Amino acid sequence: MEISVELKQRAAGTKPNALRRSGHIPVNLYGHDGDKSLLLTLDAKSVENLIKKARINKTPVEVSIPELSWKGTTVIKEIQTHPWKNFPYHLSFHAVQN
Repeated sequence: MEISVELKQRAAGTKPNALRRSGHIPVNLYGHDGDKSLLLTLDAKSVENLIKKARINKTPVEVSIPELSWKGTTVIKEIQTHPWKNFPYHLSFHAVQN
């Protein structure tokens, strides 16, 4: 089963709580280009579907970022959830070197 998501680049200066209120979850992508990381977003509905299908550090996820013309295989390294509301607060992806 292949899982794929399309991430959008986060605008500079955008506050994470403002993103969450607008229905998007902040995402970081590590390892796509050495030690650099990218600040991205994913809509909350896609995050819910992704969490149901993918396992942390195990399931390969095909990620594409159209604004940067980047596409690659990643794994979810971390899912942060709200302490008592139990909804996803932040995701971290790590690129897998082929």
